[in-house]
Order: sequence, then structure tokens, then C-alpha cells
Amino acid sequence: MEQYRERLSVPVSWWIIATAAVITLYVITAVPAGVIAGAAVGGVAAILLLTLFTRYGGAVVAVDSTKLRAGRAAIEREYVGKAEPLSGEDARNAFGRDCDPKAYLVLRSYLPGAVRVEITDPQDPAPYWLIATRHPEQLAAALTADSVARS
Repeated sequence: MEQYRERLSVPVSWWIIATAAVITLYVITAVPAGVIAGAAVGGVAAILLLTLFTRYGGAVVAVDSTKLRAGRAAIEREYVGKAEPLSGEDARNAFGRDCDPKAYLVLRSYLPGAVRVEITDPQDPAPYWLIATRHPEQLAAALTADSVARS
């Protein structure tokens, strides 16, 4: 049973900006080159943006009784150590100047919070995972509750 699940989808404002961009491309192409050319350019731009936003915003963070999944990676809960919720300046610094180059990152610039998850597996080269999230306290709590590493 999942204790936490979040899809890191892009914000609505990005979709609004993308729609405005597609309309603009359509107009600036259709006026000099015709409606068909405008529709082709606008259609290609719409498909590219839809694909990009869906893939980038399709990352899932999930915690269940056996695994932590973040983006394309998963790790057994027995190798999950301390989970530290971060917000504001602490989250920005964690992804920036304080970031270990060996850490596994799930970064989404539009999310205000993050959780730093210590990795206790001696075979894993990443000392920690840094996961962007809308709900750092809830994700950290899900990782702390019933954690195999703390038992």
C-alpha cells in the first residue's frame, strides 16, 4: 500500500504560456505564409510542448512499505536513512551551492520544497537523494513512518 504519491506535473501557468506561444507562432506564420503554414507551425509547436511538459511533469515520487521511487529510480526502504524536509532558501541551496555532485537529483524548478533522503546502501555511490516536492513535510513523514532503516 502506498503511503505517499505525488506527480511532479508542471504548473498551470506553464500551460497558459505555452498556449500563448503556440497562438503567437500560428499568427506570425499564418499572416505572411497562409493559414495552412500557420496551422502546421502551430501544430508542431503544440505537439512538442505537449510532449515536453508531459514527460518533464510526468515524474512520480512514491513511497510504499518496500520502496521509494523518485523519477526513474527506485530504492529499497531498508537503504533509506534520515529524511530531511527542506523549503525556501534551504531547498534552493540544497539544489545549488550545497549539492553533492554524486547525489541523485529529482529537480523541478517550479516546486518550492525538497526532501534530502540519506542513502545507507554501501554499494550506492549516491550519498543522498534530493527530491523536489510540493509537500516536503508529508514526504519526509512517509519515509520516516515504519522505516526499515530505523527498526
